[in-house]
Amino acid sequence: MALDLGISIGLFIIFLLVLIGPFKIKIIEQNLEVFLFICGVLALTISGFVHLVDPLTGAIVETGWRMPIIEEALIAPVYIQNAAHIPIGIFQVVLIVGLIIYKWHKPIHGGIRWMAEKLSLKLMAFILIAVLGLVSSIISAILAAIILVEMVNALPLTRKSKVDLVVIACFSIGLGAALTPLGEPLSTIAIQKLSGEPYHATFTYLIDLLAIYIIPGIIAYGIVGMFFLGKVNTNDPGMKAEDYKETVKDVVMRAVKVYVFIMALVFLGDGFKPIIFEYIAKMPSEALYWINMVSAILDNATLTAAEIGPSFQPIQIKAALMGLLIAGGMLIPGNIPNIISAGKLGITSKEWARLGVPLGLVTMAIYFVILFVPKYLGMQI
Repeated sequence: MALDLGISIGLFIIFLLVLIGPFKIKIIEQNLEVFLFICGVLALTISGFVHLVDPLTGAIVETGWRMPIIEEALIAPVYIQNAAHIPIGIFQVVLIVGLIIYKWHKPIHGGIRWMAEKLSLKLMAFILIAVLGLVSSIISAILAAIILVEMVNALPLTRKSKVDLVVIACFSIGLGAALTPLGEPLSTIAIQKLSGEPYHATFTYLIDLLAIYIIPGIIAYGIVGMFFLGKVNTNDPGMKAEDYKETVKDVVMRAVKVYVFIMALVFLGDGFKPIIFEYIAKMPSEALYWINMVSAILDNATLTAAEIGPSFQPIQIKAALMGLLIAGGMLIPGNIPNIISAGKLGITSKEWARLGVPLGLVTMAIYFVILFVPKYLGMQI
């Protein structure tokens, strides 16, 4: 059954508000978590008027306000589903690590500055971007992002250089974390959806499927980061390491904001299910790849659950997942590392998008050629 026009328009308006609001209205930018939470509540309310069917399985899909989604929103920030079933979540990691750094920030920052003195800034940039991207599938995207922002904050860089370095590194972490279910929820959900016939997906399935694309991409981001820092003027008076100025209240409030942010993404992702199931999930792989740029503002785990299924061909799975992973770095709401990094360093939506959007678009174009040109030529990678 076709989606009601009024519901489609309502959800599309909310989508535009989420996409444009933070760039145009200052009060939204300053209260992004609350704004996204309100938009998520509105989207979830509208979706409650829809009777939805999963196009891949034919099963009835629950929408709107219900206890399971409320429970998920409350639990998601403190427990991220992972293959090891370790009770770990963004909220407690951000809080605990934040308190550890508050307690021992002097030796931690001192060690980082010692490294910066021994190594060139270019090499430091490459190490941060490439190494964190490669290990994020093991230590999780959350911990990789926290390590990133603490190291960047202690480096003698201008604010613009710090923002550039963080944005590029978050693209890298977002890609790398997808290689195993330990890295992020998208991987766990994809493997669960493909665990039966014909793929029998296990822990290493996404490594086998995507490593050939992701690992070179992470190395490329490291080189791009070196190029950006290569233009830094070391005589610039803005080139300085930031002194640690946070209080316990700052640490706690940042964790609370992350909690609200994740709740908002859960509501938004579930609220947009009618659009995802009715339009996005039915698209051919080439179109799906590009339309998955909505991952820049929506939860990619929800999109993965809606789009991926055993009826997909390998090229469709690759296209859907790579589109989600790359686009997730374009804007702050698109990925967990973005949210953590922007919250810690006070990066605005405009600052993030200034590099995130063009870098994401260029990366999307490059991977589109890599993914689909061999298909058109009758080749397989």
